[in-house]
Amino acid sequence: MSLLLGAGLGPLCAAARAVLPCLWRGKYFSSGGEPAQNQVTPMLRHLIYKIKATGPITVAEYMKEVLTNPAKLLGILFISEWMATGKNAAFQLVELGPGRGTLTGDILRVFSQLGSVLKNCDISIHLVEKTPQGWREVLIDIDPQVSDKLRFVLAPGVTPAEVFIQRDEMRDHVEVCPEAGVIIQELSQRIALAGGAALIADYGHEGTKTDTFRGFCGHKLHDVLTAPGTADLTADVDFSYLRRMAGGQVASLGPIKQQMFLKNMGIDVRLKVLLDKSDEPARQQLLHGYDMLMNPQKMGERFNFFALLPHQRLHGRSHPMDACQSKPSVSPVAGFGELTWR
Repeated sequence: MSLLLGAGLGPLCAAARAVLPCLWRGKYFSSGGEPAQNQVTPMLRHLIYKIKATGPITVAEYMKEVLTNPAKLLGILFISEWMATGKNAAFQLVELGPGRGTLTGDILRVFSQLGSVLKNCDISIHLVEKTPQGWREVLIDIDPQVSDKLRFVLAPGVTPAEVFIQRDEMRDHVEVCPEAGVIIQELSQRIALAGGAALIADYGHEGTKTDTFRGFCGHKLHDVLTAPGTADLTADVDFSYLRRMAGGQVASLGPIKQQMFLKNMGIDVRLKVLLDKSDEPARQQLLHGYDMLMNPQKMGERFNFFALLPHQRLHGRSHPMDACQSKPSVSPVAGFGELTWR
């Protein structure tokens, strides 16, 4: 396989800015007073060019650039073709053209991250902060003191993200995700019209947390503005927002902690059956996996499950019953109520 890519960048002029420096208070991702040890990645250079040309960008735009940049998409293309041709171990990736193989390096990094690329739905958030002038969105700009470093700033005026702030909001830092709202509305409409169900599993809260935007690199917390493109970015789901976006079209259940959800699903019974059929090495592996899933200090209390269902699913049949018919009993929704084993 080969890729021929040519691109040119003309002179760029810095866009005029009127923004205020901002130290977003999240302890895991604030890019403030720490020493500049930023790795100048191709993604960072791309973002700097973009900001110089168009001005500060939103956190949502930053996340989209970092998580779904064309290099990642090209990486997925090559992986797809490799799989389609039989996963040959002698796979060769060749970049033809001038340069130092930067694009190939980006694609190779995608290969190592492919699992997360394929299984995650990249949904970006907007950060909004309460100020004396009202709600202001947090943007990302170039640090004027360090030319190859990014920083958080406050928008000088109102931005569309502020529409999603509730009038009675008590928090002073809020993460909003319009894309998630659109997806939930679409799911709710389909479930209300045609039946079915949606199950959402993720880190999350009930509209109580403020600063959850964070980065991970090598399973360790990583400054979100440092060496962009080398770390995964994430933020917790606000389940109260998802429930609000459903608009009453469907019923919602949860969020419920993963530990309780899996217990309701019968994980203990399943584990016993598997342990009885396994040798000692396999038993140890099963117990390790069980601990990872159920331990409150690990995934047991961190992951949440949230469901959308038709209203009639929780109240029995949707059509009228004959006088001689008894009211149908409503079976528990798997995971959200303890199942009865018969």
